Amino acid sequence: MKIPVIKEIVEKYTLAELRKAEDALLDEKTPEIEIKGDDEGEQLTHTLAGIWIRNKMDDEKLEFPAALRLYTQKVRVSIN
Repeated sequence: MKIPVIKEIVEKYTLAELRKAEDALLDEKTPEIEIKGDDEGEQLTHTLAGIWIRNKMDDEKLEFPAALRLYTQKVRVSIN
């Protein structure tokens, strides 16, 4: 997971575009938008993070840093 990539896609793409990219990656296809990553798994990770963060920003009117902080806290909890 690379934070700069997640930041880029959240700022650059709409939620609909990110969801479409998620569907493409799950179907083992190339997304119409550029999602950077070392492989399809990392691209999917970035896309899912972008969707979660974008939803948080839209639903709770948060700025990117606050939504990112919540996401990384969620990831840390799931790892422990």
